[in-house]
Amino acid sequence: MTVNTHKSNSVETVLNYADGGRNPKSVTIHDGRELTESLSLDRQGFELRHHETAVSNFYDEAEVRAVYYPEVERLLKIVTGATKVVAFEHDVRRASQRRAGATREPVRVVHDDYTEKSAPERVRLYAPGDADSLLRSRYAVINVCRPIKGPVQGTPLAVCDAQSLNDADIIPTESGVKHEVYLFNFSPQHRWFYFPLMRTDEALLLKCFDTVRDGRARFTAHTAIDDPSTPPGAPARESIEVRALAFFDA
Repeated sequence: MTVNTHKSNSVETVLNYADGGRNPKSVTIHDGRELTESLSLDRQGFELRHHETAVSNFYDEAEVRAVYYPEVERLLKIVTGATKVVAFEHDVRRASQRRAGATREPVRVVHDDYTEKSAPERVRLYAPGDADSLLRSRYAVINVCRPIKGPVQGTPLAVCDAQSLNDADIIPTESGVKHEVYLFNFSPQHRWFYFPLMRTDEALLLKCFDTVRDGRARFTAHTAIDDPSTPPGAPARESIEVRALAFFDA
């Protein structure tokens, strides 16, 4: 049994909202590990899960697609109860010391990856044969983020409790991105969390879109943060995020 050894803490840092960082906001990021057992994709929009993997090299795209995609699909079926899950793309991220052509920098602006426009586009793109029928039932887009090396010290991912978001906070945009995403206006009501010292056997699940409109979380604002408690010389964060479509019978 693995035991967490992190110290409970919250950190103060600045977040870049929809104005592109021209007016960064100072916020408190709370320790999400204190709430791990009570978190839910349908309430807060995110969950931390223990998740083993058989992948030996996350920088090998073929291995990720052959080994990790099926692992993610099985995990999401268990967590969500979805009847069909399709992992469709991934990004490997490395802060600062980029491998040319292989990785991307962590995103330091508050955003959500899929919208009322771009989510159904993913269904039509990655499940073209069944898209018409799948779009008539509930579906969701979920990101699965995990460290490649750990524990993560620098540039951790912060997530906003979906219950603290308001429709007025959301700004759709296609500027500078490959498909429409949501940016967010700042609100002092937003409640932010992160998971200190994430390990390689942990996965953070984020619900980035859901078709339901019954009070469940539909979007999860998130961003990489500069953690002021990171020790000097800490290794750059290396992580992978897989995006998947989850389909439900009802």
